[in-house]
Amino acid sequence: MDFKKILLPFAAGALALGLAACSDDEENTADAPEEETEQQEEGASQDEASQEEQQAAAEEMQAKLDEQQVEADEVVATVNDEEITGEDYNAALTQIQGQMSQMGQDPTSEEASEQIKTQTLDTLVNQVLILQKADEEEVTASEEEIDEELTAFQEQFGGEEGLNEVLEEQGMEVDALRDQIAESIKFDKYIEQAVPVEEPTDEEIQEAYDSQAEQYEAAGQEMPELEEVSENIRTSLMQQKQQEPLTAHVEELKEAAEIELLI
Repeated sequence: MDFKKILLPFAAGALALGLAACSDDEENTADAPEEETEQQEEGASQDEASQEEQQAAAEEMQAKLDEQQVEADEVVATVNDEEITGEDYNAALTQIQGQMSQMGQDPTSEEASEQIKTQTLDTLVNQVLILQKADEEEVTASEEEIDEELTAFQEQFGGEEGLNEVLEEQGMEVDALRDQIAESIKFDKYIEQAVPVEEPTDEEIQEAYDSQAEQYEAAGQEMPELEEVSENIRTSLMQQKQQEPLTAHVEELKEAAEIELLI
C-alpha cells in the first residue's frame, strides 16, 4: 500500500505534463509545413505501434506470471496440521516474482519458476512456524499496539476515509487488516524475544551511513541527511545481525515440526 501513496501523485503529475505536451503539439502542427506534418504523423504512428508492442509484451509476461499461481482454496502445505492455502501462496508468490523482476531476472523461466515456488513455500512455512511458536509462548499484540499501527496506515492515506477507500479497492475489510497487523506485531515480538541482538551503536550507524553515502555519490546522487535515514539504517543493521541466528532458530523449529508440502 505504500506504493500507491508514492505513485499516484507522480502519475497525476505525469498526466498533466502529457496533456501540456499534447497541447503544444497541436499548436505547432497548425503552423507547420505539410511535409513536417506528415513526418509528425508518421512518427506518431510508429510510437503508437511501439506502445502496442510493449502492451502486448507486458500482457504476455503477466499471463506467464499468472500461470504460476494456484487455486485460492487449494492447500499447498501443512505445518503441524495447520493448512496454508493458495490465497496466501499467491500473495507471497507475487511479491517474490516482483523482487526477482526488480533484480533484472526473468521470473517466468523454467528454472526461476521452480526457484520461486520453493522460496514461496519456504517463506510461508517459516512464517507459520514462528507464529505458532509465538502463540505457544503466549506472545500477544495489545489493542493499543494494533490501534497505533492502524493509525499509521490511516495517516499514509489522509485519514480513516482514505484508508477505507484503498481497502475497498483491494476487497479487504478493516478487521482483516487489524488481524494482519496483530500477526505482524506478534511475529516481530517473538523474534526479538527468541533472537535478541544488541542495538546498533551510533558508530555502526554512522559507518553504514558513510558507506551508503559513497555509493550515492558514485551514482551522482545526493544522500539524505543522517537524521532522516538513521532509523531505517538502524532497522537494517538489526536485521543483518539477526539473520544468521534467526535462520538457525527456524531450522530448529523445522526439525521439531511436521511439515508437508503439497505442490
